[in-house]
Amino acid sequence: MFEQTFVQTGKTHTTWTVFISALIQVGLLIVAVILPMIYFDVLPAATLTSFLVAPPPPPPPPPPPAAAPVVARVKVIPRQFDAGRLMTPKAIPKEIAMIKEDELPPSAAGVGGVVGGVPGGVAGGAVGGVLGSILTQSNALAPPPPPPPPPKAPPPPRRVQIGGNVQAASLIYGPKPNYPPLAKQARISGVVHLHAFISKEGTIQSLSVIPPAHPLLAPAAMEAVRQWRYKPTMLNGEPVEVETTIDVSFMLAQ
Repeated sequence: MFEQTFVQTGKTHTTWTVFISALIQVGLLIVAVILPMIYFDVLPAATLTSFLVAPPPPPPPPPPPAAAPVVARVKVIPRQFDAGRLMTPKAIPKEIAMIKEDELPPSAAGVGGVVGGVPGGVAGGAVGGVLGSILTQSNALAPPPPPPPPPKAPPPPRRVQIGGNVQAASLIYGPKPNYPPLAKQARISGVVHLHAFISKEGTIQSLSVIPPAHPLLAPAAMEAVRQWRYKPTMLNGEPVEVETTIDVSFMLAQ
């Protein structure tokens, strides 16, 4: 009887049953864990928002208490005189203050005033009265007048322009140019015009050729003119520079 109740005579697959049951439980556990991670939008937003909201800042500290007003203590000095009268002290002082009067200045002996003078005048009087003495003192204290400005320097000498014929009269030393042999062989003649600046001492300071000029005659003319000397040109008693023109002629003998 007992054998028929508790012991089963048929065969059972216990190993496969346990293995399949374990697989099903692991699968359900994995689904329960991964499913909320996939469908996270179904989470309660209101609850998460209440958790993630920052708490309000703390209230500011109370202002410091107002400083107590400083009470200035005024020391009342008891007055000893009132309208020229000595007052009786209200309390007996511990120390007695000695009142010392300033000595009067010595009186001027023999000065008894002047007939027709004014009260408060100076002993001996002052020239022009009080107003005149004030003006005299103000004039004595006034600064001296500024010195006169220095004389202006005379303007620098100018450069004057003088015609060639006029300046030729001041020529002191003027050697004639050498006739170039090549120009003489080619029977070339003519006049070379030069623009010159003469210094204050009468020497040639700058020299240039005024075109047109023949290239064979111009160098000989410039070489000779550079040696010329003139008398200094005077303007208002002072020597000045001169700007002029010089003509150098090359003529063949007939």
